[in-house]
Amino acid sequence: MTELVAALGVPHTPMLWRLLEGDVPPDLREVAVGFERARALLSEAEPDVIVMVASDHFHEFNHANMATFSIGKADHIDGTHRNEERSFGLPTVEMPGHPGLAEAIIGRENLAGGFDFSFSNNPVLDHAYVVPLLFLRPEMDIPVVPIHTNTNAPPIPTAQRFVELGRHIRKALDQHDEGLRVAVIASGHLAYDLGGPNLFLGRSTDPGFDAMATGWIRRGELDEAEMVCTFTRLTEAGNLTFQFLNFLTLAAIAGRPADHAEGIACRFGHEPFYFWGPS
Repeated sequence: MTELVAALGVPHTPMLWRLLEGDVPPDLREVAVGFERARALLSEAEPDVIVMVASDHFHEFNHANMATFSIGKADHIDGTHRNEERSFGLPTVEMPGHPGLAEAIIGRENLAGGFDFSFSNNPVLDHAYVVPLLFLRPEMDIPVVPIHTNTNAPPIPTAQRFVELGRHIRKALDQHDEGLRVAVIASGHLAYDLGGPNLFLGRSTDPGFDAMATGWIRRGELDEAEMVCTFTRLTEAGNLTFQFLNFLTLAAIAGRPADHAEGIACRFGHEPFYFWGPS
């Protein structure tokens, strides 16, 4: 039986990679501490594989060809696209994959019941994956199973569907007989309005949503989250707030209230850090 040894939710704001090097600005010091804590928890968990839930930013997928849920099942995975090197100073990376666990989640001869995943045998990960790994496991030595979710191009799956995705992943992990130690990492945002007037004003676009959302994770109230996180409510909070839905998948995988949940205030709004230990 596969064991879930840690579940971690972190931000992937690409500017953080440069900003947290050297002398960390005062408003980002607690964010740096959040990443340090997540890195320590991941190291202590000693996973054999990392399953990652995140959203591609129109690199692998676009409005003309958008997968709802897609899994990378390659032996070898590359990360960072050229524009992210230029714009954010992110390094190119490479890491092992784990096709066996990927196939356990997708299905082998037939797709797993309840989810018709697409898949890639040659995924190239963007900053939604690379930034968390640079902070949490810069060695890039643990095999990764990347799970892309569409949170960018309507029609977007409902909050209920993201919860169902998490329960499907957890069931697949519980039924997998390889005896792996698995950590799950999800990345995303709280209220965030890319390109909007409040983006760099040092405050959240919707503090009320941020407080509600972190409360749901802290208390394990996924039913409440499903009801509130409609397309209209998420859009009101900001055009990238849909990436919060990845944390609903993470919470459903963990299957209980978070051991730690907070949104750390900084120049980017509130940066989410959600942690669960073994379960």
